[in-house]
Amino acid sequence: MKLLRRRYAERWTIRRTEHLWIATAVDRGADHAPTLIEPDVDAFVRQLEDPPPRAGRGSLLSAPWIAERLTDVGDGVFWNDTPPMA
Repeated sequence: MKLLRRRYAERWTIRRTEHLWIATAVDRGADHAPTLIEPDVDAFVRQLEDPPPRAGRGSLLSAPWIAERLTDVGDGVFWNDTPPMA
C-alpha cells in the first residue's frame, strides 16, 4: 500500500478494506471516474493507470452554492458550521 500511495499520491487517495482496494481522485473535477473500487490489486493498478471515464456531470460538492458553504477538512470529509434550521 505504501508503494501505491507514493506512486499515485498526486492523483489518488488510496485505502484498503479487508476485501477491496479503493482510490478517490484528488481532483474532484477530473475527467475520469472519481472513485475506483476493485477486489483484485492487478485490476486496481490497471485502473489507476487508465481510469474509466466519468459517469454523470461531476460532484455536487464542486457546485458554487455548496462549495461556498462547506469546508473541506480532508480525505473527502466536509464540515458545515451553520446550525440546523428550526
